[in-house]
Amino acid sequence: MAITFQQRHVSPRVPALMRAVAVALVIGALGGCSLFGGNKPRYVPAPLTTFTPNLTVNAVWSVSAGNKSGVGFVPVAVGNSVYAATENGTVGKYDLTTGATQWRGSAKQTLSAGVGSDGKITAVATPRGEVIAFDDNGQIKWTAQATSEVTVPPLVAEGMVVVRSGDYRVQAFDAETGRRRWSVQRPGPALALRAPGEMLLSNGFVFSGLPGGKVIAISTANGAMRWEGTVSNPTGTSELERVSDVVGAPVISGRLLCAVTYQGRISCFDVSSGNTTWSREFSSVNGMSADVRFAYSANDKSVVYGFALDGGANVWKQDALQHRSLTAPVSLGRAIALGDYQGYVHFLGREDGRLLARIATDGSAIVSRPLATTRGLIVQTSKGNLALLGVGE
Repeated sequence: MAITFQQRHVSPRVPALMRAVAVALVIGALGGCSLFGGNKPRYVPAPLTTFTPNLTVNAVWSVSAGNKSGVGFVPVAVGNSVYAATENGTVGKYDLTTGATQWRGSAKQTLSAGVGSDGKITAVATPRGEVIAFDDNGQIKWTAQATSEVTVPPLVAEGMVVVRSGDYRVQAFDAETGRRRWSVQRPGPALALRAPGEMLLSNGFVFSGLPGGKVIAISTANGAMRWEGTVSNPTGTSELERVSDVVGAPVISGRLLCAVTYQGRISCFDVSSGNTTWSREFSSVNGMSADVRFAYSANDKSVVYGFALDGGANVWKQDALQHRSLTAPVSLGRAIALGDYQGYVHFLGREDGRLLARIATDGSAIVSRPLATTRGLIVQTSKGNLALLGVGE
């Protein structure tokens, strides 16, 4: 995976050239990471292995959702519809069963994150921090201004649109009017990983991971902080060594909330109190998932691990997909699924991590996590295509 970083909000009074030089210095320090097409990657992706499939997977439908999508773009399913957005400003609602377009709208500008929806309001965000809400006919209902760039998909629930901006501020807007309801800002490092990130809403609280290895619980009623937990503490002497950001979405299973960081740890907390239940050294660039028994994550070398949710013991490890830039996993039936840099979706056994199935999509990278639905697995590719994969028992 091409690991890239972003600076925290920089004052517009700082000359553009100085900002560019600062970013270039960061990029130059990465050395072995392939950030541009002309650079040779330090690691060679593992070739596709031969195995006997033990799970039936088939392509049900595929549709173009727009043009180009990457970090910050994750589809959402509500009822029998799926919502998706792409960087060119296209926002759409599609029938989950057939892929038929139910409506399609345009933000009329470049987007940096999407999509969030509750089936009534669908929200996206721009690099300038604009939050754009569509009604359920695909028409723009309102726009609002966040405090800085938004690269995390908005969260739409409980009559609110919640966004997390690049200055580490979580803000809630009224879903009907766009009026700001509350805003919470936490301190954070000057340098952050530009990686997939999402928020989670459960039982009246918004849970969000942050750069610096923190996860927070915020009341949806008034923005009050319920608790703040430490997934991992930054270590090292340089800013690069000290990058330890929560990646992907926090996940809840029963009484546990779990999260994972880059160059840090995978940790689980009591969802009510924020007390740490268990923690293990780990490094991921895309996030994790969990079901009733296990927590799953691919590390920064795309080695996939399964951990016992009760206690955190490492149950299995699968290294056949090393350096294939795997997405965060998602649990579906008896398998977990992960996308890769060539558009393949890999299915591993939940219990033992063995390879069960593999299917190709359009050949472009899958960056955002797959989405488990009642009809199968939804994936969104870097080309902007949306596909439903049927998954057998």
